[in-house]
Amino acid sequence: MDKEKVAEILVEIGVLLELKGENPFKTRAYANGARTIEGLSEPLAKLVAEKRLGEIKGIGEALEQKITELVETGRLKYYEELKASIAPGLIEMLEISGLGPKKIQALHKKLGIDSLAKLEAACQAGKVAELDGFGEKTQANILEGIEMKRNYASKHRLADALTAAEPLLENLRAHADVIRCDTAGSLRRFKEVIGDIDLLASSKNPAAVIGFFVSQPGIVKVLAKGETKASVILEGGIQCDLRVVSDAEFPFALAYFTGSKEHNIVMRQRAIQRGLRLNEYGLFKSKEETRDPKLLVACKTEAEIFQKLGLAYVPPELREDHGEFLAAEKDALPKLIEWTQLKGALHNHSNWSDGKNSLEEIATYMEDLGLEYWAITDHSKASFQANGLDAARLHKQIAEIKAVNGKIADRGGEFRLLTGSEVDILKDRLDFDDEVLAELDVVVASLHVPSSSEAENTKRLIRAAENPFVHILGHMTGRLLLEREPYPVNVVAVIDACAATGTWLELNCNPWRFDLDWRHWPYAKSKGVKCVINPDSHRNAHAGFLRLGAGMARKGWLEPKDVVNTFGLKLLQKQLSQKRAGQVT
Repeated sequence: MDKEKVAEILVEIGVLLELKGENPFKTRAYANGARTIEGLSEPLAKLVAEKRLGEIKGIGEALEQKITELVETGRLKYYEELKASIAPGLIEMLEISGLGPKKIQALHKKLGIDSLAKLEAACQAGKVAELDGFGEKTQANILEGIEMKRNYASKHRLADALTAAEPLLENLRAHADVIRCDTAGSLRRFKEVIGDIDLLASSKNPAAVIGFFVSQPGIVKVLAKGETKASVILEGGIQCDLRVVSDAEFPFALAYFTGSKEHNIVMRQRAIQRGLRLNEYGLFKSKEETRDPKLLVACKTEAEIFQKLGLAYVPPELREDHGEFLAAEKDALPKLIEWTQLKGALHNHSNWSDGKNSLEEIATYMEDLGLEYWAITDHSKASFQANGLDAARLHKQIAEIKAVNGKIADRGGEFRLLTGSEVDILKDRLDFDDEVLAELDVVVASLHVPSSSEAENTKRLIRAAENPFVHILGHMTGRLLLEREPYPVNVVAVIDACAATGTWLELNCNPWRFDLDWRHWPYAKSKGVKCVINPDSHRNAHAGFLRLGAGMARKGWLEPKDVVNTFGLKLLQKQLSQKRAGQVT
């Protein structure tokens, strides 16, 4: 078990202990231990193997034993027993926004609430508002959170679905009876939120493939198992369906189960217009629905199906009936960006604010990935909860970044850290004066404390875009997928302001955000507004979000020329300078 997972479990233990009302010193010890583990400069496994973990400040004997057990076995009996000792409903309440362990404990002690159903009933009866430390507003927020959880109960974030699907797909591809296999559905279309995972395979022996599939690790329940289809529940609660078809049917089934309902309707209509019938089994020379193999128009790939219907191949991400047919008829589909074309990122955090890694650790990691640059944009002082930097600390950080870059240059390296800030957009100004912003390579302006007014939020974002020292507007709508709705913002008006000022818009590729939404990018592209795919990273591993971001940019019809971080370092620096000079590119 790696240090990130160990730290995650230690944090969860602290939360569970707090739910039980344990001594706060004990609960904090686990949170502190997690921070210590995250900040290790040596591999955790090495420290455990050499029995040196106990030498680290903050790791006492009890923590040492638990961490060692986690690293060596991948499990912790204490954690499992602790989790089992707490009512599942109390743990589930932690998923409601605004409910922390202390409030949940108070609800449990004073009102006997141990489930979401009881919590909802108590709120509807007005009992929660009467408790000390709650009130009407908190009660209303709890009800809103419960409703949101109910609405999203069968939905899952893209990254979670990919993590669950990829090992299953890899194992299927290695099976001797599988000819071809792939994801389908909303997962293959790269929707930011999906329902179920759809997998498709071709085989001459479907029963063997189905039997193999339902025996895979990570499956907690088999819902259905037939000769050619199985449905299971995976760890994490995601349903996964596998269909097995003949190899002749595979391209048709893949196209059918990938396209959105709207996309598939148009595909079938195009077939009918040509005297054909298209379904999941094939493309047939028939005026009626059929599966007659004698009438089949053979197609070995999806591309051939599109070609038979007078279309250029439509990438899976675009199959939403959002203009792809008109473009495909004219062979005018964009050459979509590939994640390997990204050369760096311009919105990232270090341990100077709320990130986990030092500047040197970040530089080493990103250089090893083969990137050319990585901007450090720690929070400004208004984000006090994130240990935001004031001007004095920012100046010290600039000096340290220059020192790190100097070391890289001295050994002949070309990678560079860029100086920057994620500056808060306050009600009437930015959190740093222009004189401070002018010293930075990159400035991301973000709205962290929005108004309930769309007009006010839009005004603040436009004012930030009009500042010549602001290069990028960060996570414009502030949404957290399946957790927080977007801020009220007139997105079109902000895009127009960015077009007028040459300000770039962020596609924040943290899988909880994917903000700006893919649906807005075709308009931004039409206005000439450049995209920056940023992971908003808080630890080195978040660099992997760039791959997700490229997929979401593809869904927004973006090409390499539309995305700033496909630029090499020299061109990027030139573009950054042009914004400062008021030259709209």
